[in-house]
Amino acid sequence: MIKLSHSSHVLLRRATLGACALVLGASTFNLSAADPAPAVAAPTAKQVIDVRRALFTLIGSNFRPVGDTLQGKIPYDAADLQKRVARVAFLAPQLSEVFPDVSATGETKAKPEIWSNRADFDGKLKDFQTHVLALAQVVEKDSGNVDAFKAAAAAVGKDCKGCHDDYKSK
Repeated sequence: MIKLSHSSHVLLRRATLGACALVLGASTFNLSAADPAPAVAAPTAKQVIDVRRALFTLIGSNFRPVGDTLQGKIPYDAADLQKRVARVAFLAPQLSEVFPDVSATGETKAKPEIWSNRADFDGKLKDFQTHVLALAQVVEKDSGNVDAFKAAAAAVGKDCKGCHDDYKSK
């Protein structure tokens, strides 16, 4: 486990709480253009981008120790991995809602190719979601199988890299 100073722990907790608030705030507006809610205004590009950033912040902060374990930087801790992968598995499906057309412009690192090559992007997102669920099953049901963990975690990491290479500006 990584040891944090008190101030780092407080900052991390505040960042996580802020990101959670943004994610939960997403429920106050409808992200689906196909199903507009009559009493709720459509979200602005900034609102959607803020929610998207919050989701990726939470996913990244929870997947980073998985990657560190995969690379041998930290020891394999089944309980910690179960907790972190469960969080990523909870958040991953929400990504399908945070790339509406309205968010194609604005302060974002998302490349325009997301919207011009939507089928490929959606396929990569679906692969990520599927592989995250597979990883969650491995760490929950077969937590002692380090080889299965490595294979499942590597598939998720490959999905992340592939999408970032094609669809995220540096």
